[in-house]
Amino acid sequence: MGIVAHVDAGKTSLTERLLFAAGVIDRVGRVDDGNTQTDSMDLERKRGITIRSAVVSFALGDLPVNLIDTPGHSDFIAEVERALSVLDGAVLVISAVEGVQPQTRLLMRTLDRLRIPTLLFVNKIDRVGARYDDLLADIKRLLTPSAVPMVGVTELGTRSAGLVPLDTEPLAELLAEHNDVFLEAYLSGGPLDVAGELRRQVAAAQTHPVYFGSAMTGVGVPEVIEGIRSWLPRATGSAKDPLQARVFKVDRGAAGQKVALARMFAGTLTARSYVDVHPVDAAEYQARPSAIEVSGHPVERAEAGQIVALRGLKSIRIGDQLGVRTKQVGRLFAPPTLETVVSARDRVKLFQALTQLAEQDPLIRVRKADEITVSLYGEVQKEVIASLLATEYGVYVAFSETTPIHVERLDGEGEAVREMMAPDNLWPAGVGFRVSPVAEGIEYNLVVELGGLPRAFHTAIEETVRLTLHQGLYGWELPNIRVDLTHTAYDSVGTSAGDFRRLVPLVLMEAIAQAGTTVLEPVNHVDLDVPADTVSRVLAHIAEHRGLVSETALTEAQAHLEGTIPAATTHQFESLLPPLTHGEGILATTFHTYQPVAGPAPTRSRTDGNPLNQKEYVLNLNRSS
Repeated sequence: MGIVAHVDAGKTSLTERLLFAAGVIDRVGRVDDGNTQTDSMDLERKRGITIRSAVVSFALGDLPVNLIDTPGHSDFIAEVERALSVLDGAVLVISAVEGVQPQTRLLMRTLDRLRIPTLLFVNKIDRVGARYDDLLADIKRLLTPSAVPMVGVTELGTRSAGLVPLDTEPLAELLAEHNDVFLEAYLSGGPLDVAGELRRQVAAAQTHPVYFGSAMTGVGVPEVIEGIRSWLPRATGSAKDPLQARVFKVDRGAAGQKVALARMFAGTLTARSYVDVHPVDAAEYQARPSAIEVSGHPVERAEAGQIVALRGLKSIRIGDQLGVRTKQVGRLFAPPTLETVVSARDRVKLFQALTQLAEQDPLIRVRKADEITVSLYGEVQKEVIASLLATEYGVYVAFSETTPIHVERLDGEGEAVREMMAPDNLWPAGVGFRVSPVAEGIEYNLVVELGGLPRAFHTAIEETVRLTLHQGLYGWELPNIRVDLTHTAYDSVGTSAGDFRRLVPLVLMEAIAQAGTTVLEPVNHVDLDVPADTVSRVLAHIAEHRGLVSETALTEAQAHLEGTIPAATTHQFESLLPPLTHGEGILATTFHTYQPVAGPAPTRSRTDGNPLNQKEYVLNLNRSS
C-alpha cells in the first residue's frame, strides 16, 4: 500500500504511527525534528519533506504490509508515479486545516484513473482551524462524491479532540447508490451485509471511507489501521503462478553497486537463477540476480506479495518487468518540461555522477553536448540534485537559469533509402525508412520481413532509431512519430551491427528532413486559489505571462482559477504570486499540452558534436560523414 498526500499534510507522521503500532519502532519520530524512519536523506531531514519513496515492511495482525511512503512535493511527482504502479491500495492524507490542496486533487484523480482502492485520512484534527462538515463537503465536491465518513469528531480544533462512532444509515444509503441488488434489499428493509458490500465497493474503487485523527497524538490511528485491515483488498498472487514482478525503484548500495526494488505480483524468484527481463523500450534479455533481500535481510527465495531488493542486475531500469510480461503501466504524469545546465570543476566526474542519478530517476534525463544539462519538474529539484551530488559523489555544482524543454512535431510524411554499395553509402549495409506523424508515442513497425535480417541487426536498427529520435531537425526530441522500416540489406560476411548503428541516423534524418518539423513549447495547466480581492491583479499578471484563464469560481472571500500558462513563464509568475496575494495564493501546475512556438524556432546543440541540426545541415550529412 502507499501513503500519498500534498506536502505537509502529515503522511510521514502517519507512517511513523503505523510503524509504532506494528512494533517496528519503539518511539515515534517527528518530521520537524528530522528523526523519522522513512526520511533518510540529509536534505529530507533538513527540509522536513519526503523526496525519495521509502519502503517499510511490517505486520498489522495477520496482514503483512509493504508500506511505501511517497513524496508530496509536486517537484517529485515522478517518485509518486513509480510507487502507484505497484500498489494494491492507498491512504490519501488530507490536512483538516489546509483542506483539499491542488496536489491532493491531482493525486486523487490519478488514484481514481488507476482504480486503486483508497482510504482517506483527515489529519491534524487537534489543530486550531481544523474543519469537519465543510471539509467533508469539499472532499465530495473536489475529490470524490463517494466519500463516506466512518467516525465523528468531538472538541474539534483542540488538544482534546477525539472520535465518536457514527450511525451506519448514511453508509448504507451511499452503498445502495452503486449496487441495485443492495438497493433493493435496503428499500425492502431486508437484512443488509453492510461490511461485505463496503469491502467490495472499496476494492472496486467505487467508495472511499474517510477517517479523522491526528498522527501527532495517535488519535484515530487505531481506526485507520482497522480500516486498512478490513477494507483494502489483500494481494491474491500465488507463489505457484509464473513469475510476475516490476521494478519501481533503483538505488545504489554502499559500494556503488546497483540495487533494484521490485514488487512481486506472482510466482517465486530465486537468487543466482536466470530470469527473463522485459525492458520498457528495448529487447528482452536474461539476467541473474546475485542476491535477493527482503526487509533488508538476504534470502535465497522470494515469493508473491513481497517487495524485494535485487543485486547484480547491471542493466536493470525502473519499469522493467521480470518473468512473464504483463501490460505496461502507462505514463501517469507528464515528463518534466524544464531543464538546466549543470557545471562543476570536474566535468567527467559530474557526468558520471549524473548518469548514475538518472538510473535512479529516469525522468532526470542527462544530456552531454557543449554543456551538460538535466531535466527538471521544478526549482526544488536543483537543491536536491546538488545535495545528492555533494554528499554521495563529492561533486559540487552550479546551475544555470531553468529553461523549457521543447519538442518537435512532424509536419507530414517523409521517406529515405540508402542502398548497400551505393556511392553515398560508406558501410556494407542498406536501410530505408518512412516516417509519419501520430497522436502519441513512438511507433516502430517492420514493413520488411523479420526473417530477412539477423535478429541482432534488427535490434541494432530499432535501438538506434529510438536514440536518434531524441534529437530532431532543431535538436529537440520527436516524441510522437511512426517509423516504418521499409528496406534492409546486408553482407553475411562483412556486415556488423555497428554498420547499421552508423547508417541508421543518416537515413532516418533524411526522411525526417523531407517531412519537416515544427518546434513546440510545453504549456502547463494551472490550478490557482487566491483571495477574492486579488483576482484582478492576478488575472493581469497571468495575461502578461502569456497565460489564459478558462474557468473562474468566486466566493465572498476566495477565488479559484483554472487555465493554462507556458512553461517558459510559469516559474516567473509563481515567484510573483506571494506578493500579489498577501502570501495566500496556492498554485499547482501540471503539464497540459504542447503548442507551436511563436517566432523563430529555438535550436538546441546536438550531443554528437555536429552543428545545430537544422534542415540545411541534413543535406550535408553525407559529406561530413
